[in-house]
Amino acid sequence: NNPLIIAVPRKEGHLVLDMAMSQFSYGKLQEYELKGEQLPVTGGYDEEGNLTNDPSKISRSKRALPIGFWKGSGLSFMLDVMVSALSGGRSTAQISAGGKEYGVSQFFMCIDVEKTESETVDEMIAFTKGESQNVRYPGEKTLSTRQKNLQEGIPVNEKIWEQVLKM
Repeated sequence: NNPLIIAVPRKEGHLVLDMAMSQFSYGKLQEYELKGEQLPVTGGYDEEGNLTNDPSKISRSKRALPIGFWKGSGLSFMLDVMVSALSGGRSTAQISAGGKEYGVSQFFMCIDVEKTESETVDEMIAFTKGESQNVRYPGEKTLSTRQKNLQEGIPVNEKIWEQVLKM
């Protein structure tokens, strides 16, 4: 899988997150395998589809779990640092200390749809979904709901709608 690298410069030493998007990179799986050790936590699936912490079974199946645990925490931290620093908004620490959620940090990235490689995106979706009907890409359910709502109208809870009408 492709790595994700985020670096935030600072005088005392840069913050750098450099990680595979799987809980364990294939290089790390190989290190554990060569040492004859099991992973400290479940890292993927074996060829029968069972979760395992056996690095050789995960390498053979090529079905590593996505990031979580320390990698998820690291990504969350780096995004908080980066977005707070870029936006001038409040960090998670500041929001937590204040007890109220306002002045949150936000960062928006816009991508020119004309410059995207739609065939590449479609290929990646097909690869990720495989034969499974249970695997969804980010935003797939939202897109499906939007298309349904455009056709059938937006569903509204009757009790809430009654409250809105009374306003």
